[in-house]
Amino acid sequence: MLFLVSVLLACGGPVSEENALMSASDVVALPQSEPDHRLSYGNDPLQFGDLRLPEGEGPFPVVIVIHGGCWLAEYDLGYMSAFADALTSAGVATWSIEYRRVGDEGGGWPGTFQDVADAADFLLEIALEHKLDLDQTAAVGHSAGGHLALWLAGRKWLDADDPLRGEGPLALNGVVALAGIPDLAAYAAPDGCGSAVSGLLGGEPGEVPDRLQRASPIVMVPLGVTQALVIGEHDPIVPKTQADSFVDAARQMGDSVAVTTILGAGHFELVDPSHGGFETIRDTVLAAVEPEFYE
Repeated sequence: MLFLVSVLLACGGPVSEENALMSASDVVALPQSEPDHRLSYGNDPLQFGDLRLPEGEGPFPVVIVIHGGCWLAEYDLGYMSAFADALTSAGVATWSIEYRRVGDEGGGWPGTFQDVADAADFLLEIALEHKLDLDQTAAVGHSAGGHLALWLAGRKWLDADDPLRGEGPLALNGVVALAGIPDLAAYAAPDGCGSAVSGLLGGEPGEVPDRLQRASPIVMVPLGVTQALVIGEHDPIVPKTQADSFVDAARQMGDSVAVTTILGAGHFELVDPSHGGFETIRDTVLAAVEPEFYE
C-alpha cells in the first residue's frame, strides 16, 4: 500500500548561536558503552558487530544499526553507541555492525557491500542462541549508513548469482534512513562527503553504471519493504533533495514511504538520544520492526 506522510516537528526551534548544530566531533564525543557481545561475522578484524540485548527472556525484536561517516575508514561504529543503547533500553535487541570502508584494505567496491550483507545475514546464525525474533527485524542507518540500510532492504532483488545478494538474504520488515543518501549519482561531488562516492563504487558513477545499478537505492526501487526517511531541517551535509527525489522514485514504483523532518536539527542530532526529536525517531524505528509497519 502506498503511504506518504510528511511530518514537521518543533524540536529545538531555529538555529542560533546559543543553539548551534552538532558537529562531527560532538557526535563522536557521545557516550560509548560496551555491548553485551562483540561477535565476528567474518575473518577480517573489521568484520564484527556489537549485540545489545534488552532486559527480559526474549525472543527480542532486532534492529540492525549501521553507522555512517561518508563510507570512510576514519569513522567507526562508536559514535552510534549511545543511539543503540537507547533503542535497546526501549525493548529491542540492536546489532550495530562494523564493516570495511573506503581506505580500509578490502573496503569500497565490493567489500563494503559484502560486509553489510554478511553482517545482516549473520543474525540467522546467532538468533537461536541469543533469543532474537527475526520475524520482527528492521534496519536503521545514519548518513552513509542510511544509504546502506536502504540498500540492504533492496539487495534481495539483485540477480541470484550476484555475490552482493547472498544465498538467503535476511528479510526485513522496514528500514529507517536518518539523513540517508539514497541517490549516489546525485550526491557524488569533487569535494566534501560526496567525494567518497567514487571510492565506494571504484569509479565515478557515470564510469561504472553496472555498479551504480546494484548499489544506489534510488535505481533499485521498489525495495519491497516500507521505508521511513528522517531528515534534519538544517542538515548541511545531506540536502533535502536526496529524500525528495527518492520518495518520488519509490512512490512511482509502489513502495510505501514516510518522511519526517526534525525542525531545528542538523545532520548529527538525529543520532543523539538527548535531542528533543529523539523520541519520534525512536518510535519510528520501533515501529519498523513490526510486520505491519505503516500498513
